[in-house]
Amino acid sequence: MDWISRILAPTAFSPRCRDAVKYAAALACQFRCELAILHVVSSPEAMKDETLEQRKAELWTYLGSKCQNVTITRVVTEGDPAGQIVENAHTQAADLIVMATHAYGPFRRHLLGSVTAKVLHDVQCPVWTAPHTERPVDFETVEFRRVLCAVDLVEGSAAVLEWASNFAQAFGATLAVVHVLPGSLLQLGGVYFDPEWRSQAAKSVQEQIVRLPRAPGEILVEIGNVPTTVSDVAARWKADLLVIGRGGQPGIPGRLHTNAYAILRESPCPVVTI
Repeated sequence: MDWISRILAPTAFSPRCRDAVKYAAALACQFRCELAILHVVSSPEAMKDETLEQRKAELWTYLGSKCQNVTITRVVTEGDPAGQIVENAHTQAADLIVMATHAYGPFRRHLLGSVTAKVLHDVQCPVWTAPHTERPVDFETVEFRRVLCAVDLVEGSAAVLEWASNFAQAFGATLAVVHVLPGSLLQLGGVYFDPEWRSQAAKSVQEQIVRLPRAPGEILVEIGNVPTTVSDVAARWKADLLVIGRGGQPGIPGRLHTNAYAILRESPCPVVTI
């Protein structure tokens, strides 16, 4: 599958970062593509020769002898972490960034790491995150059997679905699409529309999704709060991966719109934002 030829995996040497690199390595092995592991030193005072060598040496401990058929590059650089990740993704023409977040513990549903948030706002390629992962990743057992794609039926939905379809095909996974009708659209002045109107609205959405290229057979139309409902469906459907769009244009503040941000925080499985 040549649609993913280069994966970038930033690391800060934390356990979560190491798990993210394992995910990246598993994907690189599957797609037989290049893998670049990047560490950014943010403090100029820390950029001493011995520190650089120590960081480079530590990068070489990642993955060990695994992925012998994958070209792996390891880079240590200086600067603003988010800026360096975005710059490296651009200069290396990365097709996917796989990165950890620092949202964990009891507040993980309310926080998204600042570096991750900045990357999501500014980078143009898809970004893989998993802020909810509580247990270490076993490199040997990383697999994807069920891929869920959430679409909002605005411009870009076809591209999001195409990415999800390609990924599902590469892993032999089952693909489903979910669209959530916000509850606020189904009421006016506190009065809810009747069930027949809701049924017609759901039917209309299904017809629009069917017309999208690569639309799968299983289409789920739900009603409710968008982030919560998408996350609930992902849990109920036992998705191994959730694919969503992040909206807007690169470089424009607020590109990661509210729903995408909330889905990232609440999702029970890894999320790829397109």
